[in-house]
Amino acid sequence: MKIALDAMGGDRAPEIIVEGAIQALKEYRDLEVILIGNEKRVKKELAKYSVKGLPLSIVHAPQVLEMDELPTTALRKKKDSSIMVAARLVKEKKAQAIVSAGNTGAAMVATKVVLGTLEGIERPTIATLMPNIHGVSILTDVGANVDCKPQHLFQFAIMGNTYAKEILEIEKPRVGLLSVGKERVKGNELTKTTYDLLEKTSLNFIGNVEGRDIFNGSVDVIVCDGFIGNVVLKTAESLAETIQGMLKKEIKKNLLRKLGALLSTGAYRALKKRIDYSEYGGAPLLGINGVCIITHGGAPALAIKNTLRVAGEFINHKVNTHIVEDIKEEKI
Repeated sequence: MKIALDAMGGDRAPEIIVEGAIQALKEYRDLEVILIGNEKRVKKELAKYSVKGLPLSIVHAPQVLEMDELPTTALRKKKDSSIMVAARLVKEKKAQAIVSAGNTGAAMVATKVVLGTLEGIERPTIATLMPNIHGVSILTDVGANVDCKPQHLFQFAIMGNTYAKEILEIEKPRVGLLSVGKERVKGNELTKTTYDLLEKTSLNFIGNVEGRDIFNGSVDVIVCDGFIGNVVLKTAESLAETIQGMLKKEIKKNLLRKLGALLSTGAYRALKKRIDYSEYGGAPLLGINGVCIITHGGAPALAIKNTLRVAGEFINHKVNTHIVEDIKEEKI
């Protein structure tokens, strides 16, 4: 499985990107990585490692799209930026997927314009995994579409359901619509109309869900517009960091607490792993006519490694093929 990796995307590119790529290739033998970026800088980073025999190649991209640049800049002024070159490689079938820790908006624009959307899909959606008490849930959309129509949420639900079935291997995912109350009369016009649409599908639609349900394990796929989803995601990330900081501060207050913490080291490590986004890999941009997995700009090498793993899983499970089939079946 050949993956185009945006070597210049991210706060610490290309150093961390190259490190993550090498980790992935050493662990996942079915992957092949094409590093897209400034050839001189990428080669300089590769020289730090023993890469002989690894399925690794470089495609030069002379331009870099910075994190603070407008996404449309990729189309208008930087057509040879790493993310644009990566998208063209997939379009030309020289690669099967894109992975980027760069400008999320640019990745969305580049893939949508160069690759287009899947049959039956009006708008792509970003789907992310959220840890819950039993495992993980899928939250979608988390930022691709801040203004949505009911038809868009309907499609997000179907794509999220396919993701849950094919990648998380949940036979009949529980799909919920994020709202301000469980009763069907609660919410705004968007959620009420979407509720009516989802109720007519063959999905295991459990109705409205509230914010608390994201983490209690009662729902597998949580559907919302990108504005709400992004707020939820950023709040959850901040809360996890805050709780970790508070816990460390309280533990340091006396010797007895320090001793207790020492005895609980294994539990703390396990908890940290469960809430660390680096362990889950990136978030797929569902609905694109190709595979595109995005991750944080500040992602460490572990996150890059796991994002490449996720890209391989999406290729291997033919998720896009199943999305098209499921959309056709649920057409209303």
